[in-house]
Amino acid sequence: MAAPLKRRIGPGLLTAYGIGVMVGAGIYVLVGAVAGAAGVWAPVAFLLAGLVAAPTALSYAEFSTRIPEAAGEAAYVGVGLNSQALAVIVGLAVVAAGTVSAGAVLRGGVGYLSASWDIDAVWAVIALGIVLTTVAVLGALESLALVALFTLIELGGLALVIWAGFSAPVVAEWSAPALPVWSGVGLGAGLAFFAFIGFEDIVNMAEEVDRPNTTLPRAILVALGVTTLIYALVAIAAVRSVDTATISASSNPLVLVWQAGRGGSGDFLSGIAVFAALNGVLAQIVMASRVLFGLGRRSPTLAIFHTAHPRFGTPVLATCLIGAAVIVIAVGVQLVTLAGLTSAILLSVFMLVNLALIFQKRRAPQAPFTVPMAVPVLGFILSIVALAAAVMGAL
Repeated sequence: MAAPLKRRIGPGLLTAYGIGVMVGAGIYVLVGAVAGAAGVWAPVAFLLAGLVAAPTALSYAEFSTRIPEAAGEAAYVGVGLNSQALAVIVGLAVVAAGTVSAGAVLRGGVGYLSASWDIDAVWAVIALGIVLTTVAVLGALESLALVALFTLIELGGLALVIWAGFSAPVVAEWSAPALPVWSGVGLGAGLAFFAFIGFEDIVNMAEEVDRPNTTLPRAILVALGVTTLIYALVAIAAVRSVDTATISASSNPLVLVWQAGRGGSGDFLSGIAVFAALNGVLAQIVMASRVLFGLGRRSPTLAIFHTAHPRFGTPVLATCLIGAAVIVIAVGVQLVTLAGLTSAILLSVFMLVNLALIFQKRRAPQAPFTVPMAVPVLGFILSIVALAAAVMGAL
């Protein structure tokens, strides 16, 4: 029998992990794109995106108490839709999406470093990839503690941006806002939705969490609520201090907010974005390796990955494989098409998880944490709509 993962993670670290995954480097550029679509009503777009993500997050929260396993989505789909083959496909899709995402983010983080320091990008990718993989091997507690530290740095940077934005002179658009163009607000919400992807990673830590039946749903809901609040405050700070035409055209919109409120270059935000990028990479390596570990329980072909190191209590083989793949992707793979597919993969998984919960609730209504049947139904519908929008946007 394979050695189990070690249960060392409490609610605080798990919640910080969820917030860190969701509040990634993307917010440093995404707020400009959302403002370009929704105008001064960008904060409403972020709030709407949070509401769109909420039903699926609630579905994950209920399923996490029904099946607290490492390969979260795969286990949910396998049980709910009674198909182990589909479970393995979903699990491998999640692993692929997380690995590609981590590779893209690692390359982006090194790009921030290259802009400020004279370093070789390839060797920087390799070195940082090895360091982050080593941390992931040493233990879940150590990994999530580092994620929590990086998350505090990220949140500190965003708090400074919010402070600067709220202390800046108010632009004319904010003083006398035009009536909202709801098609633009909807488009902005669609863009902002992808900033909320990440709550699903929490469930894959189920076998390393104390009291998963209460810790998992609480961490999911608190992380989603905190992230929604942060995004809304950042969006308000941005559109009240910088006109939307300017901020939407900038590759560093939050630097403009800092300059509007406090002056100076705002270059420190690029440094914080590096920590945000490294945070995202480490979180995805941890997540994907746990999914691969859980898949080893379901598939004889992948059984080699269902082993935990007796001392570290981590899936060392799965972690090393994911870490190596992340480095290879970051160094040598063209990511434009693959990164576009990542969102579509995750939305397809969201659709299947919601559908699986609908069937599972009909078979067994009782669970340690339950939501009304309307929640997975709404999550299923919204996932289809978002998936259709993502596919149409990619065409």
